Amino acid sequence: MGDEILIAALVYVIACLALVLYQQKQTSKLRSKIEALTLLVKENDRQRESLKRELQELRTGTIGVGRRMLELEKQLAKQEARIDETSQQDPQARLYSRAMKMVELGAGVEELVAECELPKAEAELLLRLHRKN
Repeated sequence: MGDEILIAALVYVIACLALVLYQQKQTSKLRSKIEALTLLVKENDRQRESLKRELQELRTGTIGVGRRMLELEKQLAKQEARIDETSQQDPQARLYSRAMKMVELGAGVEELVAECELPKAEAELLLRLHRKN
């Protein structure tokens, strides 16, 4: 009976050692996985920060472009208002502008006199000036 207890104790000790070795092996695997995951998390954090900076730069750029567009729209509106104001102030200038367009399209002296109510001498002068350019 004494040998049986000794054998049982020995089997128990061997089983415990096997269990401890198995546990150490599993712990080692888990540590390796944890280290790999830690590296992945750090890389992910680095990429996230990089993307965050890029996004901020894009936002800043977009805001700048938007402001510039508003400035350009204001300038365009002012220019359009000036053009409208100028064209409404001087009807005689509109008449000559129309006559010049007609000359560019190939109108003759008689057409200018009839359509723009210009004196014949002015119509001839416009034609001569246009031909020189």
